Amino acid sequence: MSISQSLYKKPTWLWLLAPFSALFWAVQLFRRTAFTLNIFARYRSKLPVVIVGNITAGGNGKTPVVLALVEYYIAQGVTPAVLSRGYGGNQTSFPHLVSKECIASLVGDEPCLIRQRYDIPVVIDPDRARGAKFISSLTNAEVIICDDGLQHYPLERDMEICVMDERGIGNGYLLPMGPMRETSDRIDLVDYVLFNGKDYSTLSCLNNIDTDIASFSLAPNAWVNVSNEKELSIQEGIDYFAGKSLLAMAGIGDPQRYFTALTNMGLAINDTKAFADHKHFSKNDIPQNTLVLMTEKDAVKCKIFAHSDCWYLRVNADIPAAFYNALDEKMINLIGEKQHGV
Repeated sequence: MSISQSLYKKPTWLWLLAPFSALFWAVQLFRRTAFTLNIFARYRSKLPVVIVGNITAGGNGKTPVVLALVEYYIAQGVTPAVLSRGYGGNQTSFPHLVSKECIASLVGDEPCLIRQRYDIPVVIDPDRARGAKFISSLTNAEVIICDDGLQHYPLERDMEICVMDERGIGNGYLLPMGPMRETSDRIDLVDYVLFNGKDYSTLSCLNNIDTDIASFSLAPNAWVNVSNEKELSIQEGIDYFAGKSLLAMAGIGDPQRYFTALTNMGLAINDTKAFADHKHFSKNDIPQNTLVLMTEKDAVKCKIFAHSDCWYLRVNADIPAAFYNALDEKMINLIGEKQHGV
């Protein structure tokens, strides 16, 4: 059980945090209202902006969705750019254009992962409006995909996608009493909800809302050696791992989901190590005499010291066609209009 999960299951003293959650509620409501009413200035990019975010803290599949959007736009002949905060990196000069040579400790694990997968502009900047200006002025991008930017109201957006999983809204409380960044009514204001799992009907927060919802899954694509980037098909990897001592490690929002996925593939995992999301790994975190399986997000941070039998599972988000149809309906004309200055 993660620290955050254990925190939310201790109601006897959780109410001590109630004043802070009340303050958080007041601040977030004021911000949202002020930007909605244009009391605070908002930046409208000349490029279409797609926001991928959530209303709870912690990972739930946003990065695979961002990757799927990048791949979709590339297949349509449209050049996307990804705008990220660069959480976990120590870069201090912004906006910063991520190169393939950048390391995760500088720019953050997710921007590093995205840039290594695709040859597209990836920009990190805590000020999303400033980052969007940089992208529209100094790159060849035709659409901006903002990773985890739902609460960054200074940047106007053309489509909002909220990613959720089976944890839903947790205990329903705002930070720090619970996991919520905004109140649950925010879900009804986004354009689309993507649910990471099979059945969202059990989540009361998704009942009786007008927002379109679709379930998606994470589909294993290949095993990749962390140190030398050798690829094995899923079955080749399973055959290679058979009979060996396997350690699975993960520093993501829900490590158990990764461990369960491995066992569901038929792998006999001997041991697991769960770390906090965005964990800064060191060589001491990786056992030297065992075969190690990790996530792609962790692999970008371990590449420089991983031994020769460390592998990561590359996964893709399998998103229904109905979502892409809705995306096109919302965005395709807008992309053409903005390209021609309409």
